[in-house]
Order: sequence, then C-alpha cells, then structure tokens
Amino acid sequence: MNIGVFLDRDGTVNEEMGYINHLSRFHILPRAAEAIRLLNKNGLKVVVATNQSGPARGYFPEELIGAVNNKMIDILKEQDACLDGIYYCPHHREAIVPSYRVACDCRKPKTGLLKKAAQELAIDLSKSYVVGDRFLDIELAHNAGAKGILVLTGYGRGELMYQGNSNPIRPDFVAEDLLEAADWILQDIRKYSPQSLLYCSKPCG
Repeated sequence: MNIGVFLDRDGTVNEEMGYINHLSRFHILPRAAEAIRLLNKNGLKVVVATNQSGPARGYFPEELIGAVNNKMIDILKEQDACLDGIYYCPHHREAIVPSYRVACDCRKPKTGLLKKAAQELAIDLSKSYVVGDRFLDIELAHNAGAKGILVLTGYGRGELMYQGNSNPIRPDFVAEDLLEAADWILQDIRKYSPQSLLYCSKPCG
C-alpha cells in the first residue's frame, strides 16, 4: 500500500485552539478517531503534517509539540486508531528565536514534510490525499501532486466563505469533518483504483 492520507493537525484532528501552549488545550474533534480508524482498516497510511511555529515565536519550547503529539497518539490508540507518522515544521521566516529563523522547505504549503514522509514510508504522493482546514493545505496538495480536501472544522468554514471564490486552487472535495473526508477518499479510491485497498482487521497491531 503506497497511498498516504496527510492530515493537518489543529482544526482537522483536534479542536482549533490557536497555539496549544498547554496539554489541557488539546481536544480531539468528534469523529476524528473514527475517521482515522476507518483509513487504518482500509490499509491507507495516515500521516499528520503540521506547521507548528510556536517555538519560533517564543510561545513555548519545542518539547511541548512532542508532548501534544504523544497525547494525540495515546487518545487515538484508546479508540483503536493510529498514525503511521507525524511530521511538523517549527520554523518561521519572522521567528524571534534565531535558531528557527530559517528558509526551510518544510513549512506548508511547501512540500518538504510530505516528501520526507513519502521517502520514509514508501508513499506515492501522486496517489495520495491532503486533508486540512486551511487553503494552504489545498495548495500543499496541489504542490505535491496529491488531491486536496478542505474540512469545515477549525478555520475551514470561514476559509471557504471568505477565500473560496478568490483562491485559484480549488479543493477536490469539501467535507463537513474528517470522517466525511475519509469516506470520500475511500469512494474515490474505489472508483479509480479499487485494488489499492486492503482491509486490515487489526491495523494498529
């Protein structure tokens, strides 16, 4: 299986809280674990790819990103869902912390995170999907040669309302939430490449 589903984190998997500067601010969205479990069971590789510039802005140490990601993994595991990888960019071109002020290729909508995941996890980006609540995720999908899905959780509904008509890059699908996005992805694969799906009864081992 070489199809990846790349998920934005904040606003897509968990509630959009601005910067999550404490573990107590992390809350999984309804149906998000169910969506990831569905993708797991159909043999797709599920990867979180997220911009996390809080350390660059001096809001909190980078270690907190790892702690939040570990909490996400634990919550998903409790609901029999799992991620194949988590990739994040801590950089920002206007960072106040000098070590994070770099011209990186990993800050979305640049494709560095996806390319790294594709290499490490044997994913074919041309067969893959990007799901997020911002148009930059749709631009990321376009830049990587993948299909892009905008979810209306997080910033999604406002982005669609105020940028939907002016943004030249269109989502392949607009979903109410991550579960609806997962359903559409499976339908899309069955339509064009049904042999790519492999049902796994125990996807998280």
